[in-house]
Amino acid sequence: MRQDPLQVLQAAARTAPSVGRPRLLIAGATGALGNEVLRRLAGSSAYALTQVLAREPVTEGMRNVQTLLVPSATPADWPRAQADTAVVLFDPPRLFYDRERALWTPAPAQLPELARWLRASGVRTLAVVLPHAPGRLPEALKSGLASLDEHAVASLGFERVLILRSAQKRAAAAQQHPLQRLARWMLGVFKYMVPSAEQPVRAVKVAELLALALRRAPPGIHVAAPELVWQAAQGDLEAVARRWLG
Repeated sequence: MRQDPLQVLQAAARTAPSVGRPRLLIAGATGALGNEVLRRLAGSSAYALTQVLAREPVTEGMRNVQTLLVPSATPADWPRAQADTAVVLFDPPRLFYDRERALWTPAPAQLPELARWLRASGVRTLAVVLPHAPGRLPEALKSGLASLDEHAVASLGFERVLILRSAQKRAAAAQQHPLQRLARWMLGVFKYMVPSAEQPVRAVKVAELLALALRRAPPGIHVAAPELVWQAAQGDLEAVARRWLG
């Protein structure tokens, strides 16, 4: 018996059963990294629903993806949401993408406040991808909690906390005085002294490591140093993740 094409399309658009699958919430789904993380995580079958924080209404184009409008720029003022896993990204929106301009992107200083709101919303697993400026963080802190804000987040009672320190690209120079541009050019030689293991990696590789860590990480706090993120991007992602997550 032939099926009505309309019934086939309606069945394909129907939400899959969500029994046993966690709900995901993403803050900062902007930039190349945010777009790749959203595509990879929301496109998988691991989550029953993916919510993306937004300042303005956005038309969702992916199945099982919804926008969650925030009433202000201060997470402490927001009503509680419902989520099991949360991902926080700090990639700034690309201004030529209307969708990204409508999304809410946290500032690094808002991480503790945002984490408290997420914990109150039921989140048990928190993953944070932190931009890392090469040469700014002592070696002893790269693989551990590096600031009071990170310690505050880790003490909130999450079952799992994942922190990925991803090396960021140098910001584009704004309009400057010619002498400032000359000094910047002369000092630019030092960027070649940054070890290759601290160089930025492609967003798709960071998203792959993040997705794998969310699936495999045992309870506890897991921090990926920039060198580990770089190693994961070079070859055997599974082997690097196993060494990292024990």
